[in-house]
Amino acid sequence: MKVTFKIWRQENTDAQGELKAYEVDGLSEDMSFLEALDHLNEILVLKDEKVIAFEHDCREGICGQCGVFINGRAHGPHNNTTTCQLHMRSFKEGDTIVVEPWRASSFPIVKDLVVDRSAFDRIIQQGGYITAKTGTAAEANAILVSKEVSDSAMDAAACIGCGACVATCKNASAALFTAAKINHLNKLPQGQPEAHRRLLDMTAQMEFENFGSCTFTGACEIECPADISISNIAEMNARYVKAKLFG
Repeated sequence: MKVTFKIWRQENTDAQGELKAYEVDGLSEDMSFLEALDHLNEILVLKDEKVIAFEHDCREGICGQCGVFINGRAHGPHNNTTTCQLHMRSFKEGDTIVVEPWRASSFPIVKDLVVDRSAFDRIIQQGGYITAKTGTAAEANAILVSKEVSDSAMDAAACIGCGACVATCKNASAALFTAAKINHLNKLPQGQPEAHRRLLDMTAQMEFENFGSCTFTGACEIECPADISISNIAEMNARYVKAKLFG
């Protein structure tokens, strides 16, 4: 299988970047997209050229490190997937595949396809945890939680922090990420004592990081690998007023 990759190359945050074309042969349709980039990097090493910097870790759709734009879509042509779960069979012989980093001012480019997503970490630092000392693990049924609540909390907790929601949003909003991280704790009994403060602090940090406002286009929901619903944003917004009154 032979394709042409047009990949964004940028030496550092302050450098001028550009798309550079690479013809790559010897690919298999069973290769993952990241394996295809590995193959390209091996060719570049043999040519004594600089390899393409891109992020990855687990390559199992769990860690959220591998996000890039592929032909104008976050993570590629399929809904609710990660880049590492995308395979070359999603493309045809002779295709030109454009690969770019996330485009958001809050995610500055570090090098090539690598962006700095530490803004997400700073949002989590403002309350994405429970401070109560619980000691050893409690017996599973010590605190009763209804199935509806536990399922809803787990759905929100599925967020892997890849940043596709921000990158695909026309406003570069982090509302889906922040709402998921707030709601999965605030829904559970253990997280409720700090619920108001958590919501206020994390949303304040989100605004401080210069993410855009949510206008409910729904693009984030479509591109989210964990299929997290934008109903989480609606719930966060509804609880925000109450938190301002009683937080």
